[in-house]
Amino acid sequence: MTRQPIHVQAPAPALRASDADRDRVVELLHGAVADDRLDPVEFGERLDSALTARTVDALAPLTADLIAVAGDHGALAAPPAELLTIKERHGLVRRDGRWTLPHRLALRTAWCEVMLDLTGAVRSAPELVIQLRVSGGTVELVLAPGMVVNANELSVRHSLVSLGRDAGDGTPQTLHVRLVGRMRHGQLTTRWQPPHR
Repeated sequence: MTRQPIHVQAPAPALRASDADRDRVVELLHGAVADDRLDPVEFGERLDSALTARTVDALAPLTADLIAVAGDHGALAAPPAELLTIKERHGLVRRDGRWTLPHRLALRTAWCEVMLDLTGAVRSAPELVIQLRVSGGTVELVLAPGMVVNANELSVRHSLVSLGRDAGDGTPQTLHVRLVGRMRHGQLTTRWQPPHR
């Protein structure tokens, strides 16, 4: 009696997560912290995991207990998009005046001169996450008193980063700007000035 060979099917490789997949999870997390389903500490932990997740399987547990079912058809209720992406190569990027800050700003630039003036911006949350993927060029953040910058999660190589913790005038903190991502062959600086009137 001839035995038939047994074929063992290898498990399918984990599906890689796209930027859009990560963005959807981040939106859900922002909605959850806004309506008090997540406390700020847990929100920060899940946000960090979402931004660094490489696979869809790694993203799934971050929102498994947050997705609400709406209506009879089981549609998932998601908050409005809260991500602003700026992409530019070999150009000039300038945002100033009265503009609404997203919860997360993705800066994707190569050899650009970037100036983000937050002094007249409308704040939508107590924290702004700026996710950098910057190669070459300069990034300048113009800040108002009460804004604090944290770059502990920013990976820097062959670059100059010059940051101050705050304006130094004792103004209570009104906005926490968290820099994440990476910068290569660039320069990042901050300066504080009074808000626009």
